[in-house]
Amino acid sequence: MSAMFDHVEIHVSDLAASRAFYREALGLPTVDGELVEWGDFGIIEASDEHPLTRRLHIAFGVEDRDAVDAWWNRLTEAGYESDGEPGPRPQYSESYYGSFIIDPDGNSVEAVHHDTSRAGEIDHLWLRTRDVAAAKRFYETVAPVVGITLRHDSSDRVQFSDGRGSFSFVAGHEPTENVHLAFGVSGFDGVARFHEAALTAGYRDNGPPGERPHYHPGYYGAFVFDADSHNVEAVFHDRSQASRRRRG
Repeated sequence: MSAMFDHVEIHVSDLAASRAFYREALGLPTVDGELVEWGDFGIIEASDEHPLTRRLHIAFGVEDRDAVDAWWNRLTEAGYESDGEPGPRPQYSESYYGSFIIDPDGNSVEAVHHDTSRAGEIDHLWLRTRDVAAAKRFYETVAPVVGITLRHDSSDRVQFSDGRGSFSFVAGHEPTENVHLAFGVSGFDGVARFHEAALTAGYRDNGPPGERPHYHPGYYGAFVFDADSHNVEAVFHDRSQASRRRRG
């Protein structure tokens, strides 16, 4: 099975400082340039086009509880601020064990191990919102296309999942800002259906279906804004086209 997200991107105030933090947290990046990536997670310098990401919680799966402890020890010894010491969090699940650190822009970053976590992948996101119901409506609109389902529904929190990873919108007076969430779909039609469903429901366009070869040959995506103005994407990676171009 694929990861919950094709990718998640955040915008940082100081690329060098955030690269150093996430390199300590996640290891060597898989892509290192203006956009720095670690598999399904990336950072880019904030700008007018990419405003600063604030008040996000992001959790990464690790191999076991010892890895959670080692991660927290390594980051605190490097001078980063703790947001929660290693330990069980039975309020989430019986097997849940995590630790938390503040990144250079004040976002909460977690290393977590539990029964269904996957080492080296994003495990979950928590985003604050002033309007939980509005967030729910947007993601219910696109859920059938991108393969997610509503798993928790209450007045103060909604959670969507693909059966492995998850993301939640939680009530808060100071909302999370400027996150890019990209969901993988299985073909060009999935990208078009995602875009059409969102626009038909009245959500704002941020880029119609089409190729984005500046990312890589065969990259085909569409972009809309959710109810909290996060940039949400459906993407299909046409690997056959990429292979043809390499051979050509």
